[in-house]
Amino acid sequence: MSHRCHSILVARNGRLLAEIASVSADFADGQVLEEHSHPEHQLLFASTGVMTLRTKEGVWVVPPQRALWIPANTPHSVAMSGQVSMRTLYLLPKLCRALPGKCVVMNVSPLLRELILHACRFGKLKRKAAIERRVVEILLDQLKAVESVPLQLPHPADTRAMRVATALFANPGDQRTLESLCKACGASKRTVQRLFLDETRMSFGKWRQQLRLLHAMQSLARGDKVTAAALEAGYTSASAFISMFRKQLGTTPTRYLQTAEVNGSN
Repeated sequence: MSHRCHSILVARNGRLLAEIASVSADFADGQVLEEHSHPEHQLLFASTGVMTLRTKEGVWVVPPQRALWIPANTPHSVAMSGQVSMRTLYLLPKLCRALPGKCVVMNVSPLLRELILHACRFGKLKRKAAIERRVVEILLDQLKAVESVPLQLPHPADTRAMRVATALFANPGDQRTLESLCKACGASKRTVQRLFLDETRMSFGKWRQQLRLLHAMQSLARGDKVTAAALEAGYTSASAFISMFRKQLGTTPTRYLQTAEVNGSN
């Protein structure tokens, strides 16, 4: 059952406490924040480690030094891969009308990163205070300019397609063909292909490819070697995984994680 949290920005009597508030927390590998929602928009920043957010619409994976935008009142859970250092900003919805109305993984520029960390030192930011108002305004400007990262995996809604998706979520390295998966789930191959395309806007092959990429990223965050992470996720070789990783994120897994570690240690 989803839990609805009380506002961190507005008191129970309706008095405005701040426009932006922050929470900093560290988590161990495998810890999970059970499903809940907030009346504020949220920006989750992964200083270290990988976070996986789940909603009824799908899954989003947040690598180190990236952030996730979560619109207000979105029920979600968050699972940790590796040691996670989370920095969260809560923002009044009226401040962010130009920002996305759905969950989005974002690239974080060096300036935005420092703004997030700086905001966390305040605890709460109020626009009545001149110094805090400037931080709020620059932060909002930077959020409007961010680039999204294709690290989401939408869920199909139809129960037949979802049975196939559930089987693969349980074992992303499953090498069975779609035809075999469909037989086990009681649906025709053609029907499932159509459902994935209609309901996720991805072909089944692309969806499966994305699932494997996200699973391998989680394994890397837990300390697995590239080859082990690739094979467990269902890739035929480490080179196939590296090629897909480069296509999605613009660099190799090793270089990507080295950059994240350097940025996270600053």
